[in-house]
Amino acid sequence: MLPKRFKISSTSLAVVTVLTSSTVFSAESEDTEIERVTVWSTTVNASSMYLKEEAIASKQADHISDLLRSIPGVDVGGAHSLNQRITIRSMDDKDLDISIDGAKQNNYMYHHMGNLQIHADILKSVDIDVGNNSVINGGLGGSVRFETKQARDLLQSGERFGGRVQVGAGDNSGQTYSATAYGLMTDSVDFLGYYNLVNRENYEVGGGEITDSNGDVIEGTDGTVRGLEGELDDALIKFGWEPSDNQRIQLSYEKYTDEGDYSYRPDMGLATDIAITESLNVPLLWPTKFTRDTLALNYELSLASSLIKAAAYSNTSELWRDETGYADNPDYAGWAAIVTGEAKNQGINLLGETTLTALWEHDFTYGFDYVKHDTDYSARYTASTDESAEESSNIAIFVQDRIAFNDYISLIPGLRYDQYSVDSKVVDNDFDNTAWALALAIQPTDDLVFNVSATELFKGPEIGEVFVGAGLYDTTNQEIEAESGVNYELAFAYQFEAFGDDNISLGATVFKTEINDYIYDYATAPATSGGRYWKDNIGDMDIEGYEAYINYLNGGFSGSVTYSSAESELQAFEQYSELDGARLDRQQGDTVSATLGYALDDMGLSFNWELLYADDVPAGLDLDGASLDNSKQGYTVHNINARWDIAAVEGLTIIAGVDNLFDEYYASQSSRTGVSFHPRFGELYLQDFEPGRNIKATVSYQF
Repeated sequence: MLPKRFKISSTSLAVVTVLTSSTVFSAESEDTEIERVTVWSTTVNASSMYLKEEAIASKQADHISDLLRSIPGVDVGGAHSLNQRITIRSMDDKDLDISIDGAKQNNYMYHHMGNLQIHADILKSVDIDVGNNSVINGGLGGSVRFETKQARDLLQSGERFGGRVQVGAGDNSGQTYSATAYGLMTDSVDFLGYYNLVNRENYEVGGGEITDSNGDVIEGTDGTVRGLEGELDDALIKFGWEPSDNQRIQLSYEKYTDEGDYSYRPDMGLATDIAITESLNVPLLWPTKFTRDTLALNYELSLASSLIKAAAYSNTSELWRDETGYADNPDYAGWAAIVTGEAKNQGINLLGETTLTALWEHDFTYGFDYVKHDTDYSARYTASTDESAEESSNIAIFVQDRIAFNDYISLIPGLRYDQYSVDSKVVDNDFDNTAWALALAIQPTDDLVFNVSATELFKGPEIGEVFVGAGLYDTTNQEIEAESGVNYELAFAYQFEAFGDDNISLGATVFKTEINDYIYDYATAPATSGGRYWKDNIGDMDIEGYEAYINYLNGGFSGSVTYSSAESELQAFEQYSELDGARLDRQQGDTVSATLGYALDDMGLSFNWELLYADDVPAGLDLDGASLDNSKQGYTVHNINARWDIAAVEGLTIIAGVDNLFDEYYASQSSRTGVSFHPRFGELYLQDFEPGRNIKATVSYQF
């Protein structure tokens, strides 16, 4: 197996990595190798805390939110399978750098759905930078890197072939089935084949009643949310070749499909769907199909003092919907069409790490990242076809150096150059930017570290969302500028033993993110533009807050508490003074998560409890939020689970649990919330409610 060094991560600044593990101080040596994963689990590393693999595996994740919501500073909005919308510090997925096995996933498909589609079961690891702390990343708000499993991580010592089958069910979610085969075709060639099927059902909300903003049961509802039932298929095949002990070449192909009769607006609640359906006299549900095809070629080279990783990929996402149901109402028969939106990302990237000594010890991280986005839209009506296409590309070159002056002080400067080109209905222009980053790490003892950093930000104007026309109906604004800014952070991490055989780790990060020339997609357009609204720079957005955590480990007992807070405020330009003081629509209230776990290793048993609490968000001016009442209700959700690795049948595991134990009626604050008014449809209750109590069980056998 290709050796891997555990050292300062190339994807985060030096001491920020310390915040990712409760045992990092003892594991940070470059000579230490990461142990091979021998259980079917997902490692989640975040710059704001650390999560245990086994605890993640026991979550039986149906939605990516099941994995990530307990991480301070991170939330996942949306309950629909099409609507997995990651937010970091209130910034949504359009402002994040998201990849799967090195392939970029930043596609603005449709404003009523999320831009990431992946099932948690196949994930080997998730690495999250909460905030942009390095020139290596391109997102304004941070980055999320998903890596899928590979054969050599799953084979036990001496094995050449293996497999796994799994069956799971929830009384308020549906059923899951997966099968995996993996092994060594030769000593140097390995393979993995994976297939996962999810039969999703319409779920019942907490309390069993769907109510409006006044608490009255909505007429025609029975507590079950319609428009969720569908089938999700995920197939992955990987081939790896290791021509030498220090090289690996990997070719992978993934086909992801999500299909069903879904609601027209997957991010809005059933109350809104019903109101619009009844007003237009058209169907409630629409035949919908989303597909993602990803082909990736990865290369890895490990030398005595260097590690090189490269990836080339093609990622194509397509959203298709049969909208001929509009013909049910003769007044809207002209809208009847088959609508398709396609987004393709093609790219190549390289990431290198080299350690050398020249007066001081240097850890260099360097590389480049090129990605090209192409979008195509087609709406086939009875007598005509609407079509549109847009494109953009970005190439970034970066270098970062961690200079260790001694065992206590390190300085981390970084430099990044971006050249961005966009050809869209809004703007046809080229933008370039040079960004700097600087961090200082002070480690007075082996168990205590402080970090202060500043990282400049850049993002060019995006191409339009694909499914509503790929720019076809956008208003031209050739004067629009790129966004820029700075992310400032101050952090510390500390660990100690309180009673001699335990471990306590704690840390906190205080941050302020400044985004200059913030772009708003729905700014009021001038009368001379010919449009009602347009994309424009509306002011400077400030986001500030903090994240904190404490972990406790003692034998089989583990526990953690996290706290996060982020508030945003726009300093509007004069022509948009009516937006001055507005917050981001995805802003959440102060959030607390807590976990308790206990493992009886001799019996193969483990038990976990998880709490997530979000405080209320009062009404206030925001961007693109509900127009009548944009306050957000707080909530408290409890989840429990138990895992049994049955010693009598090696490889057999049973997991049982209850999500939303007390049947809370709630919506994520990163989802659509609040009450809006529409001139035709009247009052719309947007609340995208989460599932109520869900009793789940999973049986898996790995051989």
